[in-house]
Amino acid sequence: MNNKRNRNRKSNLSTFSESFNELLQTYRIEKKFDATQLVSSWERLMGPTIAKRTKRVFVKDGKLFVELTSAALKQELTLSKLKVLDIFEREFGKKMLDDVVFI
Repeated sequence: MNNKRNRNRKSNLSTFSESFNELLQTYRIEKKFDATQLVSSWERLMGPTIAKRTKRVFVKDGKLFVELTSAALKQELTLSKLKVLDIFEREFGKKMLDDVVFI
């Protein structure tokens, strides 16, 4: 009888990930959380060389804005914009950005 009661409880359980995603949706902060993840992962995904020449990173209206201190790097990354978008999409498993703007 005790075993039957435990089986019923398990059907109401959810994983931490499911619960966390539900929490983000309930409080309507999913986009803000995603933006924070994107900004905080910039250095790790792009590497220390690019990170050293990055002054500021922020997300606004589905676009990742990256302020760089090197004009040459800005030109290089602008030409590789699709690759940068692909790196972030592979890392997070979903499309989180519409565009990347280097300023």
